[in-house]
Amino acid sequence: MKIYRNIADIKQPFPHACVTIGNFDGVHCGHQLLFDQVVERAKSQAGTSVVVTFDPHPLKVLRPEGIKLISTIEQKEELIDASGIDVLLIIPFSQEFASISAHDFVDQILVEAIGVKELVVGYDYGFGRGREGNIDFLKEQGKQKGFPVTVVDAYYENEMLVSSTKVRELVAAGRMQDVHSLLGRFYQIRGTVQRGKQRGRKIVGFPTANLEILEEDLCPKRGVYVTQVIYDGKCYGGVSNIGYNPTFGEEKLVAETHIFNFDDDIYKKPIKINLLKHLRGEKKFSGPEELAEQIRKDILVAHEVLEEAQKNLLITCADS
Repeated sequence: MKIYRNIADIKQPFPHACVTIGNFDGVHCGHQLLFDQVVERAKSQAGTSVVVTFDPHPLKVLRPEGIKLISTIEQKEELIDASGIDVLLIIPFSQEFASISAHDFVDQILVEAIGVKELVVGYDYGFGRGREGNIDFLKEQGKQKGFPVTVVDAYYENEMLVSSTKVRELVAAGRMQDVHSLLGRFYQIRGTVQRGKQRGRKIVGFPTANLEILEEDLCPKRGVYVTQVIYDGKCYGGVSNIGYNPTFGEEKLVAETHIFNFDDDIYKKPIKINLLKHLRGEKKFSGPEELAEQIRKDILVAHEVLEEAQKNLLITCADS
């Protein structure tokens, strides 16, 4: 997949460009249906499948306090690439860009820069100043400028509307099985392992890899999770506590993960953590001994969950 990070980097329109536009936060199953249609239509015309998205997310600029993102731009790129898309255009979003009219967006970006020949959008898509570029507007523009517009209907999974908003709601509630249904994969957090207080190994007896979670990020429900840990291309089982470690009175929000059958030094190394199931809420224990006993119980349950998931072919230990 070829990635363009600025419109000016596109030197000429793409051959028979079949295009979709959106924020695509989380790249959930509904987004993947859009991409499938774009890829299929482009291939049928020996053309180019193109995804147009924005970074940062427009609401991070327009209402910075109003949205917590499911995926980083890095994750979004990886997931769109995995969908078989030929070209990804990531438009830098700013207050200045937000003022562009829907007409100018169509003329200058879709038609002149990309060379759109077909457009595929979701049922609720809108863009441009004041979201004036709604579905009716796009269809009319398509008639005038010679590109058909296909609108993909809302998609439901287990009677839930598949949307980024719904995924955020489910993540915050710790409903990881439902999140898996809407994303088509496990919800993942990633980061660089931070040095902690070394209590896990020295005091409690269960060493942990610690990732700091920023308060402005989308934070799963606090508590203990069954997890997969992906490090250096390999996948390990584990249990993670997401919270403030009330037993030791911490003030920083952290994901502390005990990785099964693992003893490498991974301080300052990147890891990815898939959240499979929320086991219990965060709890303050009387001391290290009571905490260690609960962790032993959590690990036993985690092994059962991991084995059941493997039986049902739910685990995908790909480095993703």
